[in-house]
Amino acid sequence: MTIHSDHPFRTPDEGRDALRQVRGRMAAPATVWATGSGRDRVGLTVSSVLVAEGDPAHVIGLLDPIADLTERLVDGGSFTVNVLAAGQEFLAGVFAGHEPAPGGPFTQGEWTDGPHGPVLAGAAGHLGADVTACDQQVGWSVLVDGVVRHAEAQDVEALVHLRGAFRRVTAQPGR
Repeated sequence: MTIHSDHPFRTPDEGRDALRQVRGRMAAPATVWATGSGRDRVGLTVSSVLVAEGDPAHVIGLLDPIADLTERLVDGGSFTVNVLAAGQEFLAGVFAGHEPAPGGPFTQGEWTDGPHGPVLAGAAGHLGADVTACDQQVGWSVLVDGVVRHAEAQDVEALVHLRGAFRRVTAQPGR
């Protein structure tokens, strides 16, 4: 057995995709988008998120076209965007399908059914939105546009994804 100083399966630098390298250097929010209630809940970790202020405000996300959540939102309805807090890294992995969740992903963390969908206790914040569009293919994703009906923020460290790892972001109190 040989011990390597680097990852033995890492793609050599000359074979790495420049677009993925640039995207990896852009901090992205760690969120869980969810819809449904009770045993009918579905959710997905989403980092490609944009909030557009206005009257009305919109939340836009790029979702996996074959995810259960995306299939459910194609028919319209409402959903929540839960902004994960520091310490909820495992939950991000669960909803991304990278971590085990015996009994289903909603057995991890404390969830309540809000008017727009599941709300995570201890999250850095959440949005409640109504789907306005879910039919445009963008790259390998489906663009989901929702009108924001409710917004709530907590004064806790948020979680972001940067260069393949989760990192904590501390905001100044009251901002």
